[in-house]
Amino acid sequence: MLKEFKEFAVRGPVIDLAVGVIIGGAFGKIVTSLVNDILMPLLSILIGGINFTDLKYVITPASGNAAEVAFMYGAFIQSVIDFLIISFSIFLFVKLVSSLKKKEPEPEPIPPEPSNEEILLQEIRDLLKDK
Repeated sequence: MLKEFKEFAVRGPVIDLAVGVIIGGAFGKIVTSLVNDILMPLLSILIGGINFTDLKYVITPASGNAAEVAFMYGAFIQSVIDFLIISFSIFLFVKLVSSLKKKEPEPEPIPPEPSNEEILLQEIRDLLKDK
């Protein structure tokens, strides 16, 4: 069983997947920082100084030991922007990789074998030509 696991783990696609997950995690952190630290402050300035993380709809205010219950729609908007940037970046990356791959020439299609009727018609044609 250990031998089978070793063969599974060192196969190319598994290692590629592991590398992709690690790079994807790091890329996600970079994009989150880009959105939180650069884009959202700029967007906040453009729309009048609103901090998106503070946007919320309070359902029940905090009282005593009970915490506030609120819809944090500002954080949701920020997550949606994160997602859009990450998905667009992945789209561009996949498009770039696809364009760099060499296009394999398509094999020429093999003409289908003539049917028995076609063969007979060709023979008749050839006989008529000979006469």
